[in-house]
Amino acid sequence: MYTDFEIDALKEIGNIGAGNAATALSTLLSKKIIIKVPQIKIIPFDEVSKSVGGPEKLVVGIFMRITGDIDGNILIIIPEKDAYNLTETLLSKEKDGDLDFSDMEKSALLELGNIVGSSYVVALSDLTKLSLKVSVPSLAFDMAGAIISFPLSLYGYMGDTAFLIDTEFTEGLDGTKLHYFLIPDDESLKLLLKAIGVNTIEHIDPSGNGGV
Repeated sequence: MYTDFEIDALKEIGNIGAGNAATALSTLLSKKIIIKVPQIKIIPFDEVSKSVGGPEKLVVGIFMRITGDIDGNILIIIPEKDAYNLTETLLSKEKDGDLDFSDMEKSALLELGNIVGSSYVVALSDLTKLSLKVSVPSLAFDMAGAIISFPLSLYGYMGDTAFLIDTEFTEGLDGTKLHYFLIPDDESLKLLLKAIGVNTIEHIDPSGNGGV
């Protein structure tokens, strides 16, 4: 369904977005942040919960809506343990015994989600020349199946295809993982792939020989 060129372009967007996120988080935390080269997968929307450990796995979900030249959704899913570790690092304090998240902890996770989400959207916009805006993020702590159904309850539909960018921190937030899903609406998917084909050739391979 997708050409090697389109997949290479998505990988490039993931790489640039990860670099943007690392730079922004380094500034936020005043410490060096390094992110592994992200793993890119293209999966059907109905396999999203399976890809993060199953519908009953407890996770933090951060949701944002993309509007502009294309419409779609961003869903960042953070495994429960990693979310606890993140709040401790972001707030420089150990988490208490409460398994839920305080308002301050939620605010810190929302800020991180906003930084990571926006970093990838900026990379996408720069490479495709699409004008994109991102909504204010919202957060929920629940089972993955419930988290994934949240955008459906808001909009009544989701795109059929999800682009998964698995992001892992190797320094500064060692071992912490985020699952970043870009889920364009069905009509927007066609526009996105067209924009990737038209606008990223020179960026990815100025020689015209193909590949990243």
